[in-house]
Amino acid sequence: MSPNPRQLLLLQAVRSQGSVMLDDLATTLKVTLQTVRRDVQRLADEGLLARFHGGVRVPSSTTENIGHQQRESLNADGKARIAWAVAQEVPNDCSLILNIGTTTEAIAKALLQHTGLRVITNNLNVALILSANPSCEVIVAGGVLRGRDRGVVGEAAIDFIRQFKVDIALIGISGIEVDGSLRDYDFREVKVTQAIMAHAREVWLAADHSKFNRLAMAQVSTLSSIDRLFTDAPVPEPFPALLRDAQVRSHVAASLPATTHSSKKKP
Repeated sequence: MSPNPRQLLLLQAVRSQGSVMLDDLATTLKVTLQTVRRDVQRLADEGLLARFHGGVRVPSSTTENIGHQQRESLNADGKARIAWAVAQEVPNDCSLILNIGTTTEAIAKALLQHTGLRVITNNLNVALILSANPSCEVIVAGGVLRGRDRGVVGEAAIDFIRQFKVDIALIGISGIEVDGSLRDYDFREVKVTQAIMAHAREVWLAADHSKFNRLAMAQVSTLSSIDRLFTDAPVPEPFPALLRDAQVRSHVAASLPATTHSSKKKP
């Protein structure tokens, strides 16, 4: 099919955010919900979109993630808001582990004004970002380097992480399914993230709205294994009940302040 101008705008809205609820699309495009549903169905039939309950997302494979550069630009505003919200909750003078992902890289940028941090990471992008903070000690895990995103994986990385017990693990994820499972694509990365979660006193998950209802092949863990969730939009059904049952504290990141800074107001 050749999408009409309205459908092209719909595609652009979904691709810029990763996933969108149908009600929000109708408001954005200033059309009825029935019109949006018809357009979404036609685009989904052509493989240009993937539907989930109440919304639509960019189509994705369950076995391979999209490229790092594309993920960096996907919902960049939402990730920046999540990063700012996380930074407000991270105290100075604490120990952290950050894993692979563009959301954790955004968090690293938001932590540049913190003091006394000791950060362990298997993400070279995170390490390079935080190396600009003279009051932050960065410890990099060894292992196999994935050139496509500068993530470090493998048994050596797992053995390295097992030496530590940190205050907070700040993790990103590729998808959260309706059964409450946290999922990712690379089994080697999954094993490292599991080690990270096991060696932290608290686990904070940073996931923008596009991660809900997103499918991926390998299970990392479940919502019951995290303590706090930071996201950028109200959590869609059926996840509010799952989060309550798992006793997870949820934070929906507000708009960024006019002058954004990530320094913690209290030590």
